[in-house]
Amino acid sequence: GVFKLGILVKYIPYTIITGFTAGIAVTILTTQIGDFFGLVTGPMPGDFVGKITTYIKSFDTINFYAMGVALVSFALILIWPKISRKIPGSLVVIVVVTVLVKILNLPVDTIGSRYGAIPTSLPMPKFPEISFEMIQGLISPALSIAILAAIESLLSAVVADGMIGAKHDSNMELVGLGIANMVVPLFGGIPSTGAIARTATNVKNGGRTPVAGIIHAITLLLVMLIFGRFAVYIPLATLAAILVSVAINMAGIPAIKLLCKGQKSDITVLTVTFLLTIFVDLTMAIEVGLVCAAFFFIKKMIDLSVIREFHSSENNGDSSTNEKNELIHNIPEGIFVFEIDGPLFFGTAQKFEVATSRLGIDYKVLVLRLQNMSYLDAGGLHVLEQLYDTCKSRNITLLISEIRIQPYILLLKSKLLDKIGKDNLPGSMQETLERGKEIIAQGKNKE
Repeated sequence: GVFKLGILVKYIPYTIITGFTAGIAVTILTTQIGDFFGLVTGPMPGDFVGKITTYIKSFDTINFYAMGVALVSFALILIWPKISRKIPGSLVVIVVVTVLVKILNLPVDTIGSRYGAIPTSLPMPKFPEISFEMIQGLISPALSIAILAAIESLLSAVVADGMIGAKHDSNMELVGLGIANMVVPLFGGIPSTGAIARTATNVKNGGRTPVAGIIHAITLLLVMLIFGRFAVYIPLATLAAILVSVAINMAGIPAIKLLCKGQKSDITVLTVTFLLTIFVDLTMAIEVGLVCAAFFFIKKMIDLSVIREFHSSENNGDSSTNEKNELIHNIPEGIFVFEIDGPLFFGTAQKFEVATSRLGIDYKVLVLRLQNMSYLDAGGLHVLEQLYDTCKSRNITLLISEIRIQPYILLLKSKLLDKIGKDNLPGSMQETLERGKEIIAQGKNKE
């Protein structure tokens, strides 16, 4: 946040956001299957396949009371918004179903039976013993958690912006998150993030300002200090039903259906991110998703980039009335013109090399028309330098026409402009062709 890196979240493609959000939804769903059906599973493995395998092996231990509680809780969550939207349905479900389970004395697992009593006081702060060896061991996972926390929190803010028509300050979000995550561990807490599910739930129930988050925190504090002794009676099947409904809402099925009707590249990025989130982890999913998205973007830029060539022997049958297009189709003898549409970067450099490799020695002047070349990088600059050297070795003069600002600045900084000569950047296409005629005339006079 201090280094203004919050804006980087805006460069994460929508397909990746959709893919890993859906992957998180599936992950949440799979962690709740056991409690939803009251299965006796023992220690659960951390991976997706291991969880599913364990559930299948232990499905004969299903607790029909727990399943009934979960189904009733899930049904209430679906029905409650039709009754009232001011009071969160999940809160109503927890209170109502917990009371029913206690009155009916149903044999289902609760928070108390699974985890014991909830602490009713705040822990005292404790500073860890810091050593160089500990820092070495923690730097990598700490960085991964920090990046994931930042991405998750900023994406939550983006979702909230879209729901309420506001605009958040990404860098300030990260500063606040960073301060919180430096303080929380001193009290025995774990890293926190803004969460898409909680944020969306908050907004749907009327939250519009940071006060909603403050009330959220105060409520949790009161639950721990005052109501913790009652929270131990909450059935785990009810909590599982709430999280299943959250997972379904998070999955973004309408967005996925829409993306699946689009380009194959978007579907591929979505699928890769989704599967890696489920079967590997979120860090790997985002990394690979970004690489895939970048690869497809580069390929699209290469496909969009066009290299055209014009020379005096071509048929001038263009029906266009545009003066510039008429000029390009009336090339004087001895001049060869390349017109580059799109960026000239490392991805399109090979396409340009192939085009220029057909350059013959019958031409005394080679013109590069760059009016539609919006971007030039080091790879493209290297190709231009090679082209200049080739032209020089063949006694061909290189002229550049209608160059734009970014390529011009790069040519200037790289000193290639000095080699080509400023006289060989006349400006308009008409001026360039006139300059080419002068060069050809001078060559004939020398002969």
